[in-house]
Amino acid sequence: MVLTQQRLLLNAERLRGQSLGELALSHGIALPNDNISAKGWVGELLETCLGATAGNRSAPDFESLGIELKTLPLNRSLQPKESTFVCHASLGRTENQTWRESGVYKKLNKVLWVPFEADPEIDLSLRRIGHIFLWSPSQQDWEILHRDWEEHMETIALGQLDQIDGRRGQYLQLRPKAYSSAARTNTFNAEGEPIRSNPRGFYLRSRFTKAILAAHKQSSTC
Repeated sequence: MVLTQQRLLLNAERLRGQSLGELALSHGIALPNDNISAKGWVGELLETCLGATAGNRSAPDFESLGIELKTLPLNRSLQPKESTFVCHASLGRTENQTWRESGVYKKLNKVLWVPFEADPEIDLSLRRIGHIFLWSPSQQDWEILHRDWEEHMETIALGQLDQIDGRRGQYLQLRPKAYSSAARTNTFNAEGEPIRSNPRGFYLRSRFTKAILAAHKQSSTC
């Protein structure tokens, strides 16, 4: 059966209120043994439950629909507890990279947000799924995201990776992204010389996802 946006949203609504343990059991997926393993496990579980097709490719998770799935772990106060990974950043030659062709633009054009309980005092198997919703950036959101992206890409192009930190970017951060701090990828320094550096990734600030969640709650009660 062809997956349509309407069917995807109906399938997502059926997950509301279910626990991660229930979902894992119904799909024959084992629970992770520790919290470190659980970080990526939740996203993989939801991708399986909803039929995502992209796997490890750079395309949006639901390729035919152009929709990306993003989990949103919530703290005890039901607010986003951390920044949200968007995609890896290319640290090679960036002169020909454009905003519309960037991973950030493609990943954020349409996002299926999956809020779930992530309070560490709640056992992983008992953490429940909230109200899943579809979101696209407003014109103002796009303008800010575009500006942030261009600032980060300029820093990469100038070989100034040592100046990158989490304070830059109003909505979009550029931060190290690797399973190990020892991981290295090819890039260039300020003199244009090839070097090896930590991989980087683009992240949405938690204050931005908090605003997205609040706007969704407000529109849902109108």
